[in-house]
Amino acid sequence: MEVRLAECAGFCFGVKRAVDAVYEQLGTGKRIYTYGPIVHNEEVVGDLERQGVRVLADKKELLALEKDPKQETLVIIRAHGVPREIYDILEQKGLEYIDCTCPFVKRIQKKVEEESRNGKTVYIAGNPGHPEVEGIRGWCHGEAKVIENPEETQNLVFNDKNQGVLVAQTTFNFNKFDNLVEIFHKRGYNGTVVNTICNATEERQRAARKLAAEADVMIVIGGRHSSNTRKLYEICSSECAKTYFIQTLDDLRVDMPETVRLVGITAGASTPNKIIEEVQNYVRINF
Repeated sequence: MEVRLAECAGFCFGVKRAVDAVYEQLGTGKRIYTYGPIVHNEEVVGDLERQGVRVLADKKELLALEKDPKQETLVIIRAHGVPREIYDILEQKGLEYIDCTCPFVKRIQKKVEEESRNGKTVYIAGNPGHPEVEGIRGWCHGEAKVIENPEETQNLVFNDKNQGVLVAQTTFNFNKFDNLVEIFHKRGYNGTVVNTICNATEERQRAARKLAAEADVMIVIGGRHSSNTRKLYEICSSECAKTYFIQTLDDLRVDMPETVRLVGITAGASTPNKIIEEVQNYVRINF
């Protein structure tokens, strides 16, 4: 039996940059907070919490945070980014902060800020409850509409004078975005379309789809609340009937038939290499 890891799996550039930044601050003696979980992976967040890093769940908790005269306070902005008002609050309170917003997300924030300032309606292909999308909306000067699936385009009205800009959550499903763009144009949209799905997401999804199409069993590793990992699971499930979603090795409950030739493994952008290696080694040794 062969065990094969997808060509693109695990930490992406933006996530690694953010996680590394937190670990680098651990020995400074500062009181460290992250605005929201630094990544959508409970194992990483739990490890940081055990080392004293605290999570600010929302704006209310940030507003309640006060500087400690006896200890420096540091707030680290997660890779998903935050609305503009969070920066304003940090500045007003005089809090030190490190901005670890993924550069790909920062690009979207700047784009919607610029276009909405010029009067354009912003359309975001993404999950309305996801922190990245909430952050992007927080940079719009005017109206912003979030579209997650084709059904949500039914109430949109476009005309020749419509001036809008369509962007995407960086981890949005590449094929779904193409489908939405096609629907937009068919319904009369003549505004700007900017594919802001990051290259790492596209490559990860394509690699996962290719491997799942060949595999007899597919294992997807990632945080339960990770949007990009859920999308990988959807993609792999469409290609391989025996696809399993796990967060750590402890969750692995796979009944491996003797006829299995190939077990494929992929992982979301917030999954540490250590967990990926543990799963790989376990499957190779025990099946």
